[in-house]
Amino acid sequence: MTALRPERDSSGVPYDEQYASYEEQGSFEEPGAFAAAVDHLADPLTDPLPGQHPSPWFRSGQPAPEPEPQFPEPEWYDPQGYARDWYGAQQRPEPEPAREPTYEELYGAYAPQSQRQPQPQPPLDDETVGLRTADTRRIVEPEPQPEPEREPERPTGGRAARRKAAKKGTTSAASRAESAAPLSRVEARRAERARKPSAGTVISRGVGELFITIGVLMLLFVTYQLWWTNIRAHQQANGAANDLQEEWAKGKGKPGAFEPGQGFALLHIPRLDVVVPIAEGIEKAGVLDRGMVGHYNEGGTKTPMPDAKQGNFAVAGHRNTHGEPFRYINQLEPGDPIIVETQDKYFVYKMASILPQTSPGNTSVIGPVPPGSGFTKPGRYITLTTCTPEFTSKYRMIVWGKMVEERPRSKGKPSALVN
Repeated sequence: MTALRPERDSSGVPYDEQYASYEEQGSFEEPGAFAAAVDHLADPLTDPLPGQHPSPWFRSGQPAPEPEPQFPEPEWYDPQGYARDWYGAQQRPEPEPAREPTYEELYGAYAPQSQRQPQPQPPLDDETVGLRTADTRRIVEPEPQPEPEREPERPTGGRAARRKAAKKGTTSAASRAESAAPLSRVEARRAERARKPSAGTVISRGVGELFITIGVLMLLFVTYQLWWTNIRAHQQANGAANDLQEEWAKGKGKPGAFEPGQGFALLHIPRLDVVVPIAEGIEKAGVLDRGMVGHYNEGGTKTPMPDAKQGNFAVAGHRNTHGEPFRYINQLEPGDPIIVETQDKYFVYKMASILPQTSPGNTSVIGPVPPGSGFTKPGRYITLTTCTPEFTSKYRMIVWGKMVEERPRSKGKPSALVN
């Protein structure tokens, strides 16, 4: 309320000329008029400017309008917007007491250390108490929320399927719990020791690796014996046969004494499609392993040459590996030709009989008249010896033949080689 007014305002016009006198306006003796006017002027924001008062009754002396009646709030009205049960009494919820937000909630990570709430620390152990430091990342990084647990699917199979599903669920829950919980150094060491293999596991692994290595080596050895030795022996035997034929063409290689390992003839078995050099001696490294056939020429096993007037010409060869020239001699039948070619002649034999198995020490099979061969008197014979059964050297197989033709090379090849 303004107590005093100046006689003039900024326009210079006296107030008594701008406003009517108190008598013209009416007195405040009416009940409530003065109090209403005073209450209206008590607010400085509503202090009227000259000639701009909003209330028409202020100068006219009319009574103030009656305020609109204020009805009490109905009992069924719920200011929070909750549903009201119209058919029964409902107790209105008590409003929660107002709580002032903390300084940390308002300012977050920028709150001073004195205003922050204490953070929970993990339990300390005796060994790592000096190594623990506060995890400052928890102030700015929100902690991960645990994923809601899903209801495990019920197995549709039998009892075994349900047990398997239960075991799988237990394992997954345990693994999630282990991954979520931090491990102390002691627990980490225990887990590391548990992950290390035991001595028995290391030994079993070593033995397994040793067996695998031995298996691989054995496989390589078998491949070498069954495949590579044949390839190598065929190359050496073919080379020896070519060299021998070149010597014959030059006039060398006359019949006589030959050095051990020296080739002097060719053996033809047309039924088996075999053409192989015959060398002096039966040494494995120098003769047999090179894919050639060896002539018995030493000690008690010495046999005569094919050009001898009487005797048993005996040779030996591999049945398996190293060229295996005698592998299929068990398929020969009586009458099949066996031909020995030298520099001057062809000696043609006919297969007579076969001994499927005998001991390696039975040297009588290469004698002048071999027992079991069917021969009854000395003659010109040939004997082929090899190992049996296949891929072993436990016994010997013997094939005998009888000479039926001695043909000079000047007459051409025998009919068995031409056909």
